[in-house]
Amino acid sequence: MTALSLHAGPAALRAIQRDGLHPDQFSTVVGASGGPKWFVLYGLDRYLAGEFFATRRQPLETIGSSAGAWRLSCLGLKDPLAGIDRLAWHYSRERYSAAPTVAEITASAQRLVGLVLGPDGAREIAGNPLVRVHIVADRARCLVSAEQRLLLGAGLGLSAVSNALHRRLLGGFFQRVVFHSGPVAEAVQQWREFSTVQVPLSPDNVAPALLATGAIPLVIAGVRDIPGAPPGVYRDGGITDYHFDVPLHTGAGLVLYPHFYSHFTPGWFDKSLPWRRADPRHFDNVLVLSPSPEFVAALPFGKIPDRRDFEKLDETTRFDYWQTVLAESARLADEFSHMVRTGAGLDRIQPLANASR
Repeated sequence: MTALSLHAGPAALRAIQRDGLHPDQFSTVVGASGGPKWFVLYGLDRYLAGEFFATRRQPLETIGSSAGAWRLSCLGLKDPLAGIDRLAWHYSRERYSAAPTVAEITASAQRLVGLVLGPDGAREIAGNPLVRVHIVADRARCLVSAEQRLLLGAGLGLSAVSNALHRRLLGGFFQRVVFHSGPVAEAVQQWREFSTVQVPLSPDNVAPALLATGAIPLVIAGVRDIPGAPPGVYRDGGITDYHFDVPLHTGAGLVLYPHFYSHFTPGWFDKSLPWRRADPRHFDNVLVLSPSPEFVAALPFGKIPDRRDFEKLDETTRFDYWQTVLAESARLADEFSHMVRTGAGLDRIQPLANASR
């Protein structure tokens, strides 16, 4: 049984078939929203941080929303491997009361961000000359900027209906804000579907931006008035960019996308819209690494973790399940590392036929 599935857009597939796999091929790494789904990619992230990109001397751009931004921001730390390990350790061990409130979950998220960054992490990420971190958050408009549950719920309902009619209508409720270290990625400058604001990262706004990109409405309170950014309430970046349906890179270099799946859901509200498809042109130069169906089927409960585990599993069962997934995720890294070192298995890369859900 192979643990790793690989899919590539046409340009990426041609380049890899011609040149093999090596770190200097890739100019961008992308991380999707998904909360605890990330645990299945933990081993890959450790390999990328500790070996694959460890000696890189050319700039690397990371683009992420929500949990994807959390994990990829660790690449901007002075010791990225330690940061990724801290994120996995503390995130997988989160515990809540029997009926947690928004305030309780928000406080837990704040602690988690603080523990991952440590005393100097914000400064390291903002000032890293090689790893250019991009964190996507959404500035709320109208009703979705409220914290009162009824008003926010009504605003989210209107947002969902508007999005179902046309994805562009979601821009009436959320403005995409990209927090970036170093020069903003050229690809980000091509993002046109929604109004997009670019805000430089500084030691003062790294932590608020990370908290904002994971601020799931009705679960975690929005983050108000982030330093250096337009005033307002900021929420989960996955609302507009759940798996990303935007140009991911322009110019030379490929995009590496460790992902939970080999398909893409553009925005958070699109999860229930089977007709909503991502544009295949956005994935032309993308290599997607994901757990194979056989690997997932062999995990406890036959699935990768998700936020529903907090509700459906008791604390001990959830803890044991998540630790098993974290440990098993090393198998994905082992297979990718073997391909990089030997070139064996490149024929396993499948064309990324479409970008549908």
